[in-house]
Amino acid sequence: MLFMVEMQVNIPLGFDAEEGARLKLAEKMRFQELQAAGTWRHIWRVVGQYANVSVFDVESTSQLHDILMGLPLYPFMTIKVTPLCRHPSSMHEDDR
Repeated sequence: MLFMVEMQVNIPLGFDAEEGARLKLAEKMRFQELQAAGTWRHIWRVVGQYANVSVFDVESTSQLHDILMGLPLYPFMTIKVTPLCRHPSSMHEDDR
């Protein structure tokens, strides 16, 4: 199942800089694990914002929920999830 996930990160001003750096590094490491596994298929930065648009390939909505809630920066995120399905005109067979 494919999902477009829009994530806006809002770390409060004055948040501990060392803890923020630790969380960002942990987030990057988790992203790279999920990307290597093929779960986090795409990520694009939103220009001018601390935000991204991503495509996840998961087995279920529950799996996506667990992944998102387990992200280190989750407590600071506003998330919008949109289910996707393959467009009949797509030339890419892996757009399932």
